[in-house]
Amino acid sequence: MSCNNCSSDINTVPKGCKSNGNCGTGSCDKLSVFDWLSNMGLPTGQKPVNIVEVRFKNGRKHFYRNVDELKISIGDIVAVEGNPGHDVGTVSLTGELVKVQLKKKGIDINSEEIKKVYRIASQKDIDIWQAARNKEYETQYKGREIISRLGLVMKLSDVEYQGDGNKATFYYTADDRVDFRQLIRDLASAFSIRVEMKQVGLRQEAARLGGVGSCGRELCCSTWLTDLRNVNTTAARYQQLSLNPQKLAGQCGKLKCCLNYELDTYLDALTDFPKQDVILKTEKGDAIFVKMDIFKGLLWYTYKEDRNKWYKLTLEQVKEIIQLNKNKEVVPSLEEYESEIIESSNEAFEDVVGQDSLTRFDAPKRSKKRKPKNKNQQTQQNQQKKATNQQSKSNIRRRSSNRNTNNKK
Repeated sequence: MSCNNCSSDINTVPKGCKSNGNCGTGSCDKLSVFDWLSNMGLPTGQKPVNIVEVRFKNGRKHFYRNVDELKISIGDIVAVEGNPGHDVGTVSLTGELVKVQLKKKGIDINSEEIKKVYRIASQKDIDIWQAARNKEYETQYKGREIISRLGLVMKLSDVEYQGDGNKATFYYTADDRVDFRQLIRDLASAFSIRVEMKQVGLRQEAARLGGVGSCGRELCCSTWLTDLRNVNTTAARYQQLSLNPQKLAGQCGKLKCCLNYELDTYLDALTDFPKQDVILKTEKGDAIFVKMDIFKGLLWYTYKEDRNKWYKLTLEQVKEIIQLNKNKEVVPSLEEYESEIIESSNEAFEDVVGQDSLTRFDAPKRSKKRKPKNKNQQTQQNQQKKATNQQSKSNIRRRSSNRNTNNKK
């Protein structure tokens, strides 16, 4: 995959790190695969794979067969077979790793559905391709106007022109079934092209458009995640997360895909915990489950009759109570078990590497004495100081004189 510097611009084209061909991943494309077999030769007598992977707009990729055995490398712009006509794209992967990608996508290497590569794109093909790409924003804007005029309940999210400019694919999202037969006629007459409508899900739309998530990074679905699985609210329940849709939903409006990343770890940790519907029987009454801290091994219970206080218990204590209840024994109360828990003291900050104290900015500043505003006040203060000094001097002289007279006597 690409590095973190490969952020996308408004046209969903990766900006790259300006390394000019020295990228550590081999290219600056979204969802690109690093060819780690490029410097390894094939065994004797084995022919290289004649299938290449071609990337189109917004990370859309397809496989094409190099029938004419053209010398194609990663980054070349090629003209491939379209439906109808031809399309233009960039080669994103060649060599033995194409077999791995075909197996991952479930495509047979000898399948007849794999179309062929026509030629390496000429300058005329590239000019027509760029001219067609430049019309996409205007086509999308006018297409939305036509949709609103027809009153269709759908959202046009993106438009992609074919490389020869004779066909355009309109990507849309809709909650219900949409009758767009009249829409196709209006679009074909307005732009004089062949129109293909393709419905995508909300997650696929977010992957195509891209963006920045709440974590501060680019969306996983638009950078490296290709397997978009369903996410249920049970994943949030297993991880003890609050079911707040504003925090759990992503830019697509669905639950975040990252809720599934740590789900297996939580499920493994929950195997040792008792079920949440288990009731603890005590002499003071039945206690029900409130919440838990999975990795610290703590559980909170409260009485059914008095829910004002929650009692913190360890996993071993809860298992002990459940085992006693199975043996038809009732524990005295939860307070006794809670009092047995020893709170671990927080370690103070230690100056190990010569760092300053963490509370060095917490010391209160000394208040400076205010200067008198009026000159009269300042003169009065000076006179008072002089008077006190003179009085202290006179007192010292008297004491010394008294001492001298006593010594003479």
